[in-house]
Amino acid sequence: MKKWLLIALMLLPSLAFAEDTLDTGDTAWMMMSAALVLLMTPAGLALFYAGMTRSKNVLNTYAMVLGAFVVAFLAWIVAGYSVAFGDGGSLQTVMGGFGNMFLSGINWNDLSGTYPTYVFVVFQGTFAAITVAIASGSVIERIKFSTWLVFVAIWTIVVYAPITHMVWGGDGALLFDAGALDFAGGTVVHMNGGLAGLVLAFLVGKRTGYPKVAMKPMNVMLTALGAALLWFGWYGFNGGSAFGANAIAGLAYLTTTLATAVAAVTWILIEWAMFKKPTLLGAASGVVAGLVAITPAAGFVDVSGAIIIGAVGSAIAFFGVAVMKKKLGYDDSLDAFGIHFLAGLWGALATGFFAIADQDLLWDGPLKASGDRMGQIMVQVESIVVVGVFTLIGTVIVYYIASALTGGGRVDEETESAGLDEAVHGEKGLNL
Repeated sequence: MKKWLLIALMLLPSLAFAEDTLDTGDTAWMMMSAALVLLMTPAGLALFYAGMTRSKNVLNTYAMVLGAFVVAFLAWIVAGYSVAFGDGGSLQTVMGGFGNMFLSGINWNDLSGTYPTYVFVVFQGTFAAITVAIASGSVIERIKFSTWLVFVAIWTIVVYAPITHMVWGGDGALLFDAGALDFAGGTVVHMNGGLAGLVLAFLVGKRTGYPKVAMKPMNVMLTALGAALLWFGWYGFNGGSAFGANAIAGLAYLTTTLATAVAAVTWILIEWAMFKKPTLLGAASGVVAGLVAITPAAGFVDVSGAIIIGAVGSAIAFFGVAVMKKKLGYDDSLDAFGIHFLAGLWGALATGFFAIADQDLLWDGPLKASGDRMGQIMVQVESIVVVGVFTLIGTVIVYYIASALTGGGRVDEETESAGLDEAVHGEKGLNL
């Protein structure tokens, strides 16, 4: 079997092959990976964000993430999966078609490579859900809950699904054909969700009193616990993106762990040098920055690449959070842009620099074909630009639609002042 067929089998299980055979080991691994990625959103990301917000908005913060997950997954089943992985016909370059809406045409015993297609649907659905949930961190404490849920439903289908198609949609898809490398979602998930968050932050506006009023985290321990759960779940995120219990999954396990550890140490050292006090919040942020940075490269790089990607990704995210946000004055509440977009952008670009060129079963892009590393880097730049422009324009359009449907996107001053927990949900969180 030709090498490109092996790559397609690993990286695009949505393609049907004549000799597809169910493998119980791969099936078990992919089901577990989907469960791990699911854990990342309503547990890991929700706690990570909730701990950083003010006590009067902690329940709303958790509800924003949980709400994003359940609504996005439903939107994924309705049309998102079809747009991402369906046959797009004349539109195949930028999107799939609508032939698989509500999973029409997919039988319970259909296979994607060596495991059931239904498992692939769930696995990819968890990716869609966490991507839009990431964006919530930029507008915590001032966006209407109703606006947010409507935004999630539309954005998942209109923005996330086409980007997923362009990168992972198979032959005929724009960035897939160009040879863009994104192992587990540097562009598809983290750049996409982080940039959407920043766009929303500008559209919704700053929190009242920002930056003059101190807005201290409610409980850093919750954030640290959330980071730990994210790290745990990320093994499904990156390891599962090998689409089987195979050597690529093992490589992704190692590079994910190594880059994350290096990133956490890097953030601690930078804080220690600049502020003389290493913080737990900083260490947790470094963990997430490292996870984000290695995501697009996890199955493509070796130990040295993972170390460099983790260290530089952490430094870039620190700069975005501690320097750039203050200089530019935007209110990215929980630093979705600083950590996810910037570290994701670096990881996407670094994949071109550090992807292994001598491993026959890892990838078969422009560098593998011709030895042209600069060509691969330029393809990575192209993917960054395309995703950035599409996300920017799409997010603006979807927000204005959601805002119009819900009578404005921002809560009123009284609600913001009182806190969204009691005003919106009728509940009061504990200041632990």
